[in-house]
Amino acid sequence: MEAGDFLTGGGQVAMRIREHDWRPTPLGPIKTWPHALRYTLSGMLNSAFPTYLAWGPGLISFYNDAYRPILGIKPEALGRPFPEVWAEAWEQVGPLTERALRGEASYLQDYAVTVDRHGTREQSVWTFAYSPVRDAGGSVQGVLCQVHETTSRIHTEQRLRSALGEIETQQTRFDALIEHLPFGAGLFDVDGRALLTNSLLREYLPAGRPPSLDPEEQPHWTGFDPEGRVLSPHDYPFARAMRGELTQNVSFLHQTREGNECWMRISGIPVHDGEGRIRQAIVVVQDVDREKRAETALRESEERFRRYAAHSANVLWLADLESGRLDYLSPAFAQVWGMPCADMPDIAAWLASVHPDDRDAAAHALARVGTGETLVLEYRILRASDQAVRRIRDTFFPVPAEDGRIRSAGGIAQDVTVDTGQRAYVVAARDDSREQLVGALQAGGYAVQAFAHDQTLLKMAGSLIPGCVVLDLEAASGFVTASQMKAFRAQLPVVAVGASGGDVGFGVRAMKAGAVDFLDAPWTSELLLLAVGTALAGIRDVAERSRARDESRDRIATLSGRERAVLEGLLAGGTNKTIARTLGLSPRTVEIHRARVMETLGAHTLPEAVLIASDAGVRPAQQDSDAVEIGER
Repeated sequence: MEAGDFLTGGGQVAMRIREHDWRPTPLGPIKTWPHALRYTLSGMLNSAFPTYLAWGPGLISFYNDAYRPILGIKPEALGRPFPEVWAEAWEQVGPLTERALRGEASYLQDYAVTVDRHGTREQSVWTFAYSPVRDAGGSVQGVLCQVHETTSRIHTEQRLRSALGEIETQQTRFDALIEHLPFGAGLFDVDGRALLTNSLLREYLPAGRPPSLDPEEQPHWTGFDPEGRVLSPHDYPFARAMRGELTQNVSFLHQTREGNECWMRISGIPVHDGEGRIRQAIVVVQDVDREKRAETALRESEERFRRYAAHSANVLWLADLESGRLDYLSPAFAQVWGMPCADMPDIAAWLASVHPDDRDAAAHALARVGTGETLVLEYRILRASDQAVRRIRDTFFPVPAEDGRIRSAGGIAQDVTVDTGQRAYVVAARDDSREQLVGALQAGGYAVQAFAHDQTLLKMAGSLIPGCVVLDLEAASGFVTASQMKAFRAQLPVVAVGASGGDVGFGVRAMKAGAVDFLDAPWTSELLLLAVGTALAGIRDVAERSRARDESRDRIATLSGRERAVLEGLLAGGTNKTIARTLGLSPRTVEIHRARVMETLGAHTLPEAVLIASDAGVRPAQQDSDAVEIGER
């Protein structure tokens, strides 16, 4: 190889080698360089891999174009001793060089070296391959160092490891957070496979799939819409989430493997990817059985109270002691006090209805309740409708607020007036006729109240104490009045009197109009008293049936909402299976409710229970046409 030919194609560094004055160096002019050096330089200069050559005893430095960026702003290294060029790193690379000079090659991967190539010392990482360079005789003449800086990769890997460590730490924290949530939570893919769940969700969904996608679990989950209708699996939260719908707190009745039933609320949240497509869904399952049953118990308690108040003969009341307002009066008030509830707005109006002689005691009793005392007081009231005096036994009790202060009072007022049942109401336009009827009835032992105008009677009829109405048909409106009194026939039967003038149809028309009996004038006291007595006997029969009906209603009012629904299903002809399907319960649960219904009604057979409930006003449930089955009753 001619002198200088080995530099052909060697790039910028080859030009520098040509231009460099080598005469003062131990190598001397280029033309005197040994073949081994020229051959090694030719290969190195034409290599694209960063390479450094230290030659001879003085370790004179050579490098290629690929190595130049590694030098940074260092002074020109060409022709200088290797230990001088990399003085700051010689403690680390010197032993590798000495080893190569002894004929041993070295390879180090990701080797940390301190360098100064940009004016300051810096930590760098390299992969080195140090090889001895031999002459034709096999003697080591130099060291060839191929290098690749891995600082950037190592730093990237360090940052990646740090980031992964942080991610792992965050994942651990997230897992701990999910695990300790007071409800079941999980992330599912579009096929319903669980990607992440906590132990509570795994307990609720042991198969690890949402109920809408698990045929084996579906029979154990019954979902309901806000109106209480049973949902199809197509409308379960996960299925809706997969359609992009957010659903929250959907009520489910869950039947465990042990056969127990508990209420759950399930929510479904769709999770979109970067392109807006739904790839996953979050499912949240909450055990709300205690809360749901408490709500149900409260609702049923309120319903029982409402039914009790509606059917009780006692007056239930609630008053605001600070404002003096009457917040509640039960329906029995109208019958006992003889006026609509709306006409008694406050405590002042109530005190005004109390007999003057008892008014101070009533006001004092209310004041004592305001101090937290419970007491019973008997007082008299003057009914505005008929000026009758009624004796009331009232139980007063305080109603504490949340802060313990007594701001309200309640009471149960019972009409304890002793009625003889001998009460009659005379309606006659003529004074002489009215006086004659009143006299005959009073002589027979009746308490009598007289009305000169039938409209006065009609206005007061709803608040009158039960008794017999004796109606003089002399006025043309008599038949109309008899007809209008039909609405009060159970409590105020009408005995009509009048002069038929031999017209047999006159009495018939009176009976058709609504009278229970007709006396043709001139009537006798004996016939009048017999007719009135018979009518009042009918009231007692009606009262007895009414009491039995009220007792049945009171018993029915104690049923829970589920038991009432089962009773309505039985009235509609449903079986345990069809009722269970309609209510979303198990047949066994329906059977338990049915036994409780029979016991509460005091019925020994299903037909007996149906008769009692029907008479008490319970209506059959609406049954689906496809839910009818022939089976056990």
